[in-house]
Amino acid sequence: MHKKNAIVASIVIASLVACNNPQQNRIKESQPIAEQPKALIQNVLTKEQRDALTPNQIIQSFKEGNERFVNNDLTARDHSAQVRNSADGQYPKALILSCLDSRVPVEDVFDRGIGDIFVGRIAGNFVNEDLLGSMEFGCKVSGAKVILVLGHEHCGAIKSAIDNVKLGNITAMLSKITPAVEKANYEGERTSGNPEFVHEVCESNVKHTIEQIRLNSPILKEMEDNKEIEIIGGIYEMSTGKVTFLE
Repeated sequence: MHKKNAIVASIVIASLVACNNPQQNRIKESQPIAEQPKALIQNVLTKEQRDALTPNQIIQSFKEGNERFVNNDLTARDHSAQVRNSADGQYPKALILSCLDSRVPVEDVFDRGIGDIFVGRIAGNFVNEDLLGSMEFGCKVSGAKVILVLGHEHCGAIKSAIDNVKLGNITAMLSKITPAVEKANYEGERTSGNPEFVHEVCESNVKHTIEQIRLNSPILKEMEDNKEIEIIGGIYEMSTGKVTFLE
């Protein structure tokens, strides 16, 4: 009997010590309450929804989406459901021409889901006949309303064009960027080792690409003149994820 009472007493004392342990109480109080998970978006953009948008609304949605990307607040999506729901058709609202660079995850940068945007990639984000044809398909045939030419800081293709690199098919590729190097308005050291000059060429290349789209695609030029589409440019900052839209 004495042994049983001793055990009971020990349990009671241990419980009282635990209850009166301020440190333990603080640990319990500081534990965060589990947040409710965000509802996963399953739907994809419909033709009616896309057609109701204006180019300016789409551009604004890109700016807001990029802000969410920078703040690590991407929209929660059920990609499996979106894949199934987009299987029978697509109605993207925009087309983004980006560099090949693996550090620029285009859909995430603007917080877009499956079926939202067309994406074209090529080192140095320039245009050729194939990309112009893709843009004409995306806008004239499929109904996209914005073309965004997206350059980025620390671009290897830009640096190689500045250095006049010669190597296989890369030589011909870089020749498409060379005009942007020549057009860059910069009076300092014009080398790939100068970050300021590389930035100037990056912007110059985006603007040159936009000029080439208008010059070499009468279809897209007419659509822009008729306010059916907007053709704009932007620069992606590697260290922050922020996109600066060019006027």
